[in-house]
Amino acid sequence: MKLLIKTILIIIGTLSLVLGIIGIVLPLIPTTPFLLLAATCFVRSSSRLYNWLITNKWFGGYIINFREGKGIPLKAKVIGVTMLWTSIIYSAFFIVPLVIVRILMLLVACYFTWYILSQKTLGN
Repeated sequence: MKLLIKTILIIIGTLSLVLGIIGIVLPLIPTTPFLLLAATCFVRSSSRLYNWLITNKWFGGYIINFREGKGIPLKAKVIGVTMLWTSIIYSAFFIVPLVIVRILMLLVACYFTWYILSQKTLGN
């Protein structure tokens, strides 16, 4: 039974990691929550995967900074909000034909902008 639970946690952790990686590129998918879920799954199932994740040069910082309450670097905030609005505006006005979906997309972008900007800015 323990092997089954570990296997399920590794699968969920891996899927969360993949979604977190996708979230780095696609602004509507949150990166940090998926990386935190992956870390939680890996810490309970595989110390090797957990150690790899938190020491990874691309992903480890997200987890460590969040865990320690340090915040988000200013550069990441600027890039995140810029990418978010660029993709939302392009999608809403050039791809999505339904007005209600456009409005929903803009509201989601407003929420994530507020969330990103309300987080503490990581100092150097």
